[in-house]
Amino acid sequence: MEIPENIQEQLNQFQQLQQQAQAVNMQVQNVEVQIQETEKALEELKKSDENTEVFKQAGTLLIKVEYKDALADMEDKLETLELRKQTMARQEERVMKKLQEMQTAIQSAMQGMGQ
Repeated sequence: MEIPENIQEQLNQFQQLQQQAQAVNMQVQNVEVQIQETEKALEELKKSDENTEVFKQAGTLLIKVEYKDALADMEDKLETLELRKQTMARQEERVMKKLQEMQTAIQSAMQGMGQ
């Protein structure tokens, strides 16, 4: 039985959407790792006092920075990463919903062919 062109096109779109979902999922995982690393760095920074020498990586260099500036930078970075994670999670949710809708439509179309 040959698959009609319109159903084949839906299948192709479905595969592209699956790839997009995979890419978004990997991005979410990457951001989660960055969040964990930032939280750990922030935790270690907070264990120190304001007189502790703090260095910030800039490319291949380490540059001495003020403790309060480093603390503010880490807190800002964590907040930005959290917002990025929320945005990506919403995007992932939309893609997954679209995948489910497409899967249902394709299954219905395929069942219609069999009758």
